[in-house]
Amino acid sequence: MPLLSATLARVKPSPTVAMSSLAADLRAQGRDIIPLSAGEPDFDTPQNVKDAAKAAIDAGHTKYTQVDGLPELKRAICDKFRRDNGLDFAPGQISVGTGGKQMLYNALMATLDPGDEVIIPAPYWVSYPDMVLLGGGTPVTVPCRIEDGFKLTPEALEASITPRTKWLMFNSPSNPTGAAYTRAEVEALCAVFRRHPHVWILSDDIYEHLVFGDFEFTTPAQVAPDLYDRTLTVNGVSKAYAMTGWRIGFAAGPAELIGGMRKIQSQSTSNPCSISQHAAIEALTGPQDFLAENRALFERRRDLVVSLLNEAPGLSCPVPDGAFYVYPSIAGCLGKTSKGGATIDTDEAFATALLEETGVALVFGAAFGVSPNIRISYAASDDALRDACERIASFCAGLR
Repeated sequence: MPLLSATLARVKPSPTVAMSSLAADLRAQGRDIIPLSAGEPDFDTPQNVKDAAKAAIDAGHTKYTQVDGLPELKRAICDKFRRDNGLDFAPGQISVGTGGKQMLYNALMATLDPGDEVIIPAPYWVSYPDMVLLGGGTPVTVPCRIEDGFKLTPEALEASITPRTKWLMFNSPSNPTGAAYTRAEVEALCAVFRRHPHVWILSDDIYEHLVFGDFEFTTPAQVAPDLYDRTLTVNGVSKAYAMTGWRIGFAAGPAELIGGMRKIQSQSTSNPCSISQHAAIEALTGPQDFLAENRALFERRRDLVVSLLNEAPGLSCPVPDGAFYVYPSIAGCLGKTSKGGATIDTDEAFATALLEETGVALVFGAAFGVSPNIRISYAASDDALRDACERIASFCAGLR
């Protein structure tokens, strides 16, 4: 009898974590590494949030809490949805866990039966398909073309729905592309759901506050109130509030679904960290003015990276509307050989050779379901980004 399960054999480790770990190992060896593979802001958690965490420790808030979140945190989350999205939820419709990833995982574990299908537009966040597999479901990936802005069209959505479809995984702005859906595009997708009442929407809104220019963020339950009871909206404090390590995510949806997710969590992690919960209350209820400042910072970095990458031979980089990633095509680099002798026949080969020869760490597009591309996180200083893009351009220019 084998030790490890057949389910585990279908799941692969996270490529983004693997690339970040490799970059860290090389840096520990003394290599000059520029890490652009991790999906987290490079600046610190706001001081008022850190102060709230310290105060919680001093006040003795170090015990177990309710399984899926403190009542006062759930009230703060309800206020956030009302303030930012015009959505009304009761505390019984809110679940809090150790990051947005756990909220997604809990939802899938609570709802999927063998054979149930989950539609996942590609490029996708690397964890989506594997979480579906762990939940016993079948991921159905739908490639989205660069000509469509890497966004799912209503026609492609309609064609992918079957009687076994349970969920659509919807992520806007997107990891890895930064693509964001306009209100009209969300409405067009929602029109498809009205024709298929057995399909639910799992909306991952974690990059909500990172949209640029005059782009207006909208979420499905907000745009289509008639689909409110078929939508689970997931968010958290990791990205906008620079709290990736605090591990607080939350979800809002029908009470029956939230109850099922609570049951899953009660038998896995139980409550998220009590101190992190108090910090999250301050993040959601305290000053919000820094969000606009950070958004402007990321927009400037986006423009810098896009302009520099589009000067590199063989690369073509679209301009994303949000998040802090770009997803350029490397089609013009394929079939060539690097100065170090590496054959560039895939985007994984490109990323590996780039790291080994220049010290720039990024993630290859095959990890996200669409090739030949690379994902670059521009959550780094201007100097680091300029240096990295110059190294990438030099690497591309040296291909023969």
